[in-house]
Amino acid sequence: MVKKIDSKIIGFKVKSQEQEAQPAAQAKPDVELEQMHEDMNRPEKLLGTTYKLKTPEHISEHSLFITINDVVLNEGTEYEDRRPFEVFINSKSLEHFQWIVALTRIMSAVFRKGGDCTFLVEELRSVFDPRGGYWNKGKYVPSLIAEIGNVIEQHLIEIGMLTKPEVNEHQQAFINAKKAELATNSKQQEEDYGNFPPTATLCFKCHAKAVIVKDGCQTCLNCGDSKCG
Repeated sequence: MVKKIDSKIIGFKVKSQEQEAQPAAQAKPDVELEQMHEDMNRPEKLLGTTYKLKTPEHISEHSLFITINDVVLNEGTEYEDRRPFEVFINSKSLEHFQWIVALTRIMSAVFRKGGDCTFLVEELRSVFDPRGGYWNKGKYVPSLIAEIGNVIEQHLIEIGMLTKPEVNEHQQAFINAKKAELATNSKQQEEDYGNFPPTATLCFKCHAKAVIVKDGCQTCLNCGDSKCG
């Protein structure tokens, strides 16, 4: 079949046989999809997940419990989507109460605003403690705020808003080498300073991982330095 072109050609696109064999794209649904927005009323039912965050004693004596409640949009349809709606952080310790309440309210407001909220992860993880951060489960954490950001990232990955970063073989080999180096250094430190409790933290005076909380005061078991004088 020959078709005569009467107007000027302003663009063209070549379709492959595979594309022509595919069915036509599905039309947009006739019903209006439910979207996240700041005027949305709080549903009577939300899906909640609670994460336990245990930190070294010099950061917080008690664990933090981070609860993130999600709302399910367009439930029961092919456009079903799970989005975070609010977050709560609870702890027996009242030391960080004020800024924790402020942080959870701000994050909940960002969640309910709609749109892309994944930027919160990097914003939280870019906060550094002026005391130098700490080690938790073999991983360096720049601050307690940053560790909360790690929990938020874990949750967003679980509900599908973020994808878990993949590590290629070269990166994995580098990580394994660093882990082996860290294990060697840790063994050398034990030989130099003796065996201290695993919960001990770094002493800024003698640089030994030997600081514990004794009688409510941070004391180094290696050099005797104490924050209480």
